[in-house]
Amino acid sequence: MTQDERWQAQYEQMLAFMETNHRRPSKHRLEEHDMLNWFKSTKKKIAKGDYPPERLKKFAILLETANRYRRKNQYEWT
Repeated sequence: MTQDERWQAQYEQMLAFMETNHRRPSKHRLEEHDMLNWFKSTKKKIAKGDYPPERLKKFAILLETANRYRRKNQYEWT
């Protein structure tokens, strides 16, 4: 399996997880740590500026999905 194939598999797994569970992977569940770590490390690589442009387009879709399922604080201070 090439690096591109592994990246694509991680991308599809993360997207399917969020669409199925309507949430981001949790840091409190061990079975979700790999997805969360991949997501965070990819964001760091993008911020450094050394990321392939063809992956940036796909990751933008993943970020939009992640923002839809962003955790909201249930307690509002008024």
